Amino acid sequence: MKKGKTSHIHGFNFAKVTYGTVDSVNLKSIYLNIQTWVEPIKECDNWTRTVLNMSRAIKHSVYESVNTDLFDNKFIVDLDLRSSGISEGKKSFMNLEINLFTKQDGDFKCNEIKDSVKKILKRVYKDNILNNNHFNFSSTKNSDLLQTIY
Repeated sequence: MKKGKTSHIHGFNFAKVTYGTVDSVNLKSIYLNIQTWVEPIKECDNWTRTVLNMSRAIKHSVYESVNTDLFDNKFIVDLDLRSSGISEGKKSFMNLEINLFTKQDGDFKCNEIKDSVKKILKRVYKDNILNNNHFNFSSTKNSDLLQTIY
């Protein structure tokens, strides 16, 4: 029997955004997945350091916005952006997955969980994507850059 569930979050034009769980019957964790294309604004000497700093900033944003009534303050942030292939004028695929661990069993589709996930997403967007000094973000590889979100 299939237990996992996924739900799309609409309204974010810069990326494909979903959240879900691998087991909705015994809800222990929620994942938030953000997939987007990034294009460097300017050349950088050390893209590895830039990607690591971006990952660290995302972790801080999640930590500051997580609802501790619903979720544990321990979470996993996995930023997948290959620094070896980043170059000016070329878009690279970025996948960001945030795993949150629930404090108690609940309903995956309840508004409280959805609102908490949206709050985290908005904070990550505001702090790390909207005013990013290194990258422009777009929803597809061939689309123009989209900057108007919330």
